[in-house]
Amino acid sequence: MRRGILGGTFDPPHWAHLVAGEAAFRELDLDVVTFIPAGSPWQKAEREVSHTGHRWAMTSRAVEGVEYFDADDREVRRDGWTYTVDTLAEFSDDEVALILGADAAAGLGSWHRCEEIIDRAEVAVMPRPGTDRELVEATGARVRWLDVPDLAISGTMLRRRRGEGGSIRFFVREAVYAYIVEHDLYAEG
Repeated sequence: MRRGILGGTFDPPHWAHLVAGEAAFRELDLDVVTFIPAGSPWQKAEREVSHTGHRWAMTSRAVEGVEYFDADDREVRRDGWTYTVDTLAEFSDDEVALILGADAAAGLGSWHRCEEIIDRAEVAVMPRPGTDRELVEATGARVRWLDVPDLAISGTMLRRRRGEGGSIRFFVREAVYAYIVEHDLYAEG
């Protein structure tokens, strides 16, 4: 199976994640794109991350109705820090493309056991405003740039916007937005 793996904090999952998944599915001729919310993301240790249950629920809702997208909860069930290299090992029977935003891909060299990740998976990269392509290319990964427009949407921007009383509707799928409102996530406080 040709599988795209799109992991992340998904705090919250937004349209840029879905656009990256769609582009990778089409351009890399994938069978499925698996969205995996990080359980305890070691690279986010310095900031508070929403509870895994909320991030899992939002991710599940974000991919609903797209037959070639699925959500996988293996990392939110895992104890301790979650590392991409461990998750990739669990898909040993699949040909894998790791789908990343350019900002994340530029930091690939700092990831836990990055050489194994680079050896194991092709890296499909969604351009991100302000990220130099040369930094991504310098990681040594087999990089495939996805043909998508720059989308200046990030979880940080959405959390801040909602926290300031602004609307994030239409930055996320309607089911995700309804969940955020129902559970009062990222609200002014």
